[in-house]
Amino acid sequence: MKQARRWLLLAAALVLLPQAAYAQKKKPKGSGAGATPAAAPAADTGAQAAPADMDADAPAPAPGAPATPAGGDQAGPAAGGDTGAGGDMDICQITPDAPQCTATKEINLGVEAKKAVRAEVYAVQQQYVIKAQRFEIQPYFAVTLNDQFVSHDAPGLSLNYYITQVLAVGLNGNWYGSLNQDSDFNFQNRRAARIAVPLNDYQASGDLNFTYVPMYGKFAGFGDFIFHYDAYIDGGVGVIRTKPIPVIDPDNRSFDWNTLVNFDVGIGLRIFFNRWLAAVLEVRDIMYFDKIENTKIQPGLAAADPVKGVWYDPNTHFTNDVQLQVGLSLFLPTSFDYTLPK
Repeated sequence: MKQARRWLLLAAALVLLPQAAYAQKKKPKGSGAGATPAAAPAADTGAQAAPADMDADAPAPAPGAPATPAGGDQAGPAAGGDTGAGGDMDICQITPDAPQCTATKEINLGVEAKKAVRAEVYAVQQQYVIKAQRFEIQPYFAVTLNDQFVSHDAPGLSLNYYITQVLAVGLNGNWYGSLNQDSDFNFQNRRAARIAVPLNDYQASGDLNFTYVPMYGKFAGFGDFIFHYDAYIDGGVGVIRTKPIPVIDPDNRSFDWNTLVNFDVGIGLRIFFNRWLAAVLEVRDIMYFDKIENTKIQPGLAAADPVKGVWYDPNTHFTNDVQLQVGLSLFLPTSFDYTLPK
């Protein structure tokens, strides 16, 4: 029985021991392991005890006056502390030999003037060329790409006015004149295979076009030189003058010029040399329904006007004249002003 009581007392002690630890009083704020315990109140001897770090003969401060710093003597303003209304100490007053204080004295203006200055580059810059409300004059030379029997090379000229930075309306025209050339391949084909391919001659063409500039950018070339470019698409409607070249019965047939409606679409690239001059490379497709020579000969028909109708093929043929245009682009006026800051 006594043994059981001992075990019960030991278990109760183990249970009550943590509870006694939790019930300890909370330490006051600011007290820590290294805090100095408060001094016991001095015995009432009729005289007030002076602080330990003050001179014994120093007078007590008047009520409401600021306390004297420890150590007795008043300390001056700390280095780097407030010295004026602004509250900031000039480092050059403390250390006149600091590099930032002597840099202005060591600058040689002659040497600095000869240094190359690189302008600050912004991540998002203004466009190099402002095209809005400017005219574009674009002389070029066009070469046929898709006809292996006859070439339709021509000088041309485009005139555009940019209503906005990305949208323009304009005119362009080509003069083919006598530059149409029957290819040597066509001659060899006729002689070897006895097959004649109907050919057409071009005189001139003109179109009303709309241009849209969806992208622009820049790239580096020739060292540090920055080229600016833009890419554009254009399309429109116009007329073209063509006539068949008599190859089936050239001794009897002759044709007049026909004025036909055409549609054109193109994609181009401009690379700017400065803010008003650029090189232009464009691929354009001129599409129209052409009248070609009839490949059949009806015996007994002379070359009189009433029978000219049989010289043409009774059906029109959809024709694509794909051209490569290389030229220059000049913008007028040659200068402009930005309306928005960088």
